[in-house]
Formats: sequence, structure tokens, C-alpha cells
Amino acid sequence: MANVAVQASFMLNTGEIVDMKTTRAEGTAGELQTSTDYSVSAVSIGTYGEGKVITSILQAPTAPNGIAWAYVNRRGAILCVLPVAVAGVESQPCPMPISFVLQAGDTIQVMANTSADREFAVSVITNQGTHAIFSGTPAGAGNTDLTHILSGQGLGASLTNQAIISHWATSVDGSKLDSGGGVYYLNDRGLPIGGTVATKPQNLQPKPNQMGGAVIGLNFVARVTTNA
Repeated sequence: MANVAVQASFMLNTGEIVDMKTTRAEGTAGELQTSTDYSVSAVSIGTYGEGKVITSILQAPTAPNGIAWAYVNRRGAILCVLPVAVAGVESQPCPMPISFVLQAGDTIQVMANTSADREFAVSVITNQGTHAIFSGTPAGAGNTDLTHILSGQGLGASLTNQAIISHWATSVDGSKLDSGGGVYYLNDRGLPIGGTVATKPQNLQPKPNQMGGAVIGLNFVARVTTNA
């Protein structure tokens, strides 16, 4: 796997712009830190901006070839899911999904992939303020049930009795996706009750949408069906 530059840019409530850039090996998850282009040393977002608020995302976390997901980590949990993009295929700045005061220890975690990596990821926000990311990697024709990137649990076990109110998904599979062009949320009878299309970041920057949400039950799954 190649080493690539992962970058992002955020504006704070103080008017400061935080430029972030870290070299990471493709196919590995890890922290995105501040760029040394404008600071003496690379540090975590919480260390740099403690007590401040990110007001807007000027450049979503990007990688040259592929990026599946990104989020703000607080004490080992997902505090806020973040939009992603492939370098050079970016749309426009966007607001943060939620507003919060940065704390020391907060980090930005990212997954940069190769352009051919088939990892499918869906980032969701619920009516209870839970942020979660589910992913899986199809290996041919068939079904792939997505699991939480941190806990390894499925959709139902992770979000029981919560309603998905916003979500977006990334995948390179395009026309190989038979599950509504993305992912379906299936109930305990195996019937689709929600879902979202997936965006190929190499062609278009993924954006959140509020359509296709659902109230999640215990045995529900997030399933991706591929034809190859």
C-alpha cells in the first residue's frame, strides 16, 4: 500500500482556519493531525482547538485515491461523523453535522483506501444524537451485512429503538450495487424499510441526505447486495 497525504481544513468560531495534513498508508485507519505547513508540530484537533468550536468544514477529509469514512473521536467513541472526499473531487464547504466544544484528547480518525478497495461505508446520525459508521467489503456477487467500525456489532444491536435521520454512503462499486444503488436497512423479516444510495467519491463528493431513514429494531441489518 502506498503512503498518501490525507488532508482537511476547518474553520473555528475564533475565525482561525485549521489546516490538517498527515501521511498515512492506504488501507489503514488512523489519526489526521494538523499540518506542519502552518505550525511547528503536528497535533490532534483537540489539542489545537481546546475550548473552541468547529463552525464549518472548508475541505472535507480527503485522500488522493479513495476514502471511506472520517469522524471525530472522543474517549474512544464516535462523537461526530464527517463527510469525506477524494482530492480534486470536492464540491463546496459545509457546516458541521453537530456543534460541540473541542476538548483535549479529541482526534479526527480517517480511513484512506486505494481506488480499487471495495469497502462500503455508511455514516448515520440518529434522532438521539448518536453518530455511527457501518462498513463491509463485498468480495463478489452476494450480500454483505455491514458492521460498526468500532464495536463490530450490526445495525440493530448498535441503534436499537433509534431513528436514522441523516446518512450518506461511499462505495466504488457503482453499477455492481443491487441494493437500491447503495445500502438497505432490513427489518427482522428481511424486508427493506430504509436505506440510501452510495456515492463514488472518485466521481462526486458524498453529501448527507435525510431521505430513507428508519426506526431501527434489535434484529435489523444494514445490507449491501452486489451482482459481481
